[in-house]
Amino acid sequence: MSERRFPVPARHPDPWVDEIHGYVTRVAETLGRAGVRVETCWLDPSGPRDATIVTRSGSDRRALVWDEETGWREGLFVSGRQGERTVLDGTRYLGGDVLLDGDAVLDRLLTGVAEPRKAFRSHTDHLDGFAARLASHSPATAAA
Repeated sequence: MSERRFPVPARHPDPWVDEIHGYVTRVAETLGRAGVRVETCWLDPSGPRDATIVTRSGSDRRALVWDEETGWREGLFVSGRQGERTVLDGTRYLGGDVLLDGDAVLDRLLTGVAEPRKAFRSHTDHLDGFAARLASHSPATAAA
């Protein structure tokens, strides 16, 4: 029996942006394993780095967008693709932390958590320990 695979983001040509690949991949896989229909996902531009996971339920196309300052937000997918910022309608911020694990993202998504927009950090602060926290979400680090 083959393992079910879910769309994950392609590697990004910019190594700085690609540092978020492992984290976003883990969240997309968690959503997919839980039955959320993940249609596609990608890593976006930097300044701040962000990523998009597009989901579908019937004819409803929604997206989760993550950025390194405010964490996860969700809304109706309006437009977006790799290389440009995703536009959402009816945005709600999931809050909690900038690096929620996949289970927490799923829980907040399904229970309808909505928190005020909050910047957890600045993408220009390179000495705040974020790189180490992000690396701890990498599949290679988790397997070690």
